[in-house]
Amino acid sequence: MVFSKICQQALGNERKWVFSRQSVEKIEGELAVEWNKSRKIWDIIRRKTVFNYKTVWDDRRYNANSYGSKLLADILGKGQFSFPKSLYTVMDSVQLATDKGSDTAIVLDYFAGSGTTAHAVINLNREDANLDQDADTRRRFILVEQGDYFATVLLPRIKKAIYSPEWAAGQPKRAATPDEAARSPRIIKCLRLESYEDALDSIDFDAPAGELALAQLGDEYLLKYMLNWETKDSPTRLKAAELDRPFDYKLQVRERGKIVERKVDLPETFNWLLGLRVQTRQVYHRNGRRYLVYTGETRSEPGQKTVVLWRETAGWAESDYAADRDFIAELPEVADAATVYLNGNSALNRDGSRAIEPLFKERMFAGVEES
Repeated sequence: MVFSKICQQALGNERKWVFSRQSVEKIEGELAVEWNKSRKIWDIIRRKTVFNYKTVWDDRRYNANSYGSKLLADILGKGQFSFPKSLYTVMDSVQLATDKGSDTAIVLDYFAGSGTTAHAVINLNREDANLDQDADTRRRFILVEQGDYFATVLLPRIKKAIYSPEWAAGQPKRAATPDEAARSPRIIKCLRLESYEDALDSIDFDAPAGELALAQLGDEYLLKYMLNWETKDSPTRLKAAELDRPFDYKLQVRERGKIVERKVDLPETFNWLLGLRVQTRQVYHRNGRRYLVYTGETRSEPGQKTVVLWRETAGWAESDYAADRDFIAELPEVADAATVYLNGNSALNRDGSRAIEPLFKERMFAGVEES
């Protein structure tokens, strides 16, 4: 730096230091060396950790055309979404709200659109990782969206943003570095909430007379008179008999004007109904059987280990239940658990063992108890 100053003076150009030595020592952690491509020199730049935000944001990077539409086209191709926000507008908004020690903040966007909010959170975590390798930055995001572009724009964009920070013509310029990847989500959890219309579409009438009445009188008859008893064995009433195949449970849903069958994640649904804060998720295979084991704590019993265990029990004989009992007893997750929930029948004989089905139906249809 001294040599550079002397050379500038020798050329007759007057220069001055931006910061005094005392100031440099105070902001040493914010300084970094960066190659300036246009000037072809190494610059010392300051990356601020505290910002004073202006009332009017007029920087070029807030341009929604360049850093919204064009950026999204580079990731997914042209014409995928109308008027996405500038990525940097949202990044600075999130930074403004989370830069005061809120590095583990959860950012909620009820109108997710093209997924700019998720992209902004991913980029901020990457920037923090590049600035300070020891920073414990784990901002997370929750997005809510009901538009059809959830599957065609929002979700693909998040997946691509995780894989690479730079895209062109739908192709990554480079993959994320290990440090960048460590600051990106490793799991994206997508939850589809069953709607009122989904429940109606899944009703399976028992009586031909009920079907005739429905055809003649419509939804008014269904809602006022028939729902309680004619749908008692409907898929929307959670058939207990089908929980012996929990990984293949299906619900009829309406998509783009058509009724289609979609698999329902019963284990995930039960975790929500139970109020389980999941700590581990493990899959085991034993004698051709699949076991899905969750561990965690419930809000109603903090500090008490809870295990939720799912397996397919359809067609089991007495010997199968005996083998199942012995295997479960050996699981490390079960050894110190206060409560163990199991689907279907079980030969497991231990204090704290409970059947999933009664609680599932109670909280699904009688209202979720405060937990």
